[in-house]
Amino acid sequence: MNLTDEQLRPDWELLASWVAVMETGSVSDAARLLRISQAAVSQRIKQLETIFSTPLLDRSTRPAQPTAAGQRLFENAKDLLTRSDQMMESVRNVSRAKRMIVRFGCVDSFAATIGPLLIKALASSSHQIRLWSGITPTLDAQIEGRQLDLAVTTSVMSLPGISREQLFTEAYYAVLPASFEVSKFGSLLDLSRHLQFIRYSARSVIGQQVDEYLQRTGDALERTCEFDATDPLLSLVASGMGFALTTPLCIWQSRHFIPGIRVVPLSSFARQGRAYPDMTRTFFLAFRQGELGTLPTEVRDLVRIAVRRQLSPEIGTQLGLAKDMLWTPPET
Repeated sequence: MNLTDEQLRPDWELLASWVAVMETGSVSDAARLLRISQAAVSQRIKQLETIFSTPLLDRSTRPAQPTAAGQRLFENAKDLLTRSDQMMESVRNVSRAKRMIVRFGCVDSFAATIGPLLIKALASSSHQIRLWSGITPTLDAQIEGRQLDLAVTTSVMSLPGISREQLFTEAYYAVLPASFEVSKFGSLLDLSRHLQFIRYSARSVIGQQVDEYLQRTGDALERTCEFDATDPLLSLVASGMGFALTTPLCIWQSRHFIPGIRVVPLSSFARQGRAYPDMTRTFFLAFRQGELGTLPTEVRDLVRIAVRRQLSPEIGTQLGLAKDMLWTPPET
């Protein structure tokens, strides 16, 4: 019998059966894996042997062992089936992307500084991005409740089914009125005798971090003005009414106040002869694994590139700080 070119090409079902036989080690185990009869598996092997005009199993041994041709077919079929799966997933991702609306939540300082850069970079994709801003506790609750698909927060809290990717880290600084002059800094408590402390509210993560830091340093600063947002906080500082602890990204969010403020590293302050330790906050991308294809990886990489190449040098120059004052994790 002469076989046509079309008949000489094994279909996916035959190749998958041969891979199953090789991986399980027997026809019977392959049949159970494929949920078909042993006779059906044996028939498929014979079809393959006919197509390739060579034995794939050495039936003189017990149990039967693959021939050199059978081993070569397994290696190639395994690779072919893997690439077939990747092709199907890639095509499905494109199809899903054409109709995907992505709900993206992020903390205010990120939304106002990196958000526009990210949206611009994603503009050529087929995703429809809806960007919301808020405070970390609200965003964590929204992504856990499936009201958001992606969230950029400063929380390290573990949530069921939620993956987190580290984006970048920044240090905290003291922000004083530009008009306030002092030759040497003592403690933050000493500073509070000249300027009232203006803080973020304790319902925000940044406010909680600052409160915990002051407890560790032993600075019991009086609670007066508290804000959820940076704009009113820096407004009071720039007007000479007090000082605050905040981060470069928050300052950049409200950069119209930069002419009226002075940014000082926490290590410039000392308590009992010892310099204050650093305080940092880290941004994370939260998402549900496997639901957005490659989008979380794309967002992660875009943010890290924007931070390294554009944002950190720009903010560092404007604030008189190091140009790598925002830093990303080492590339793996």
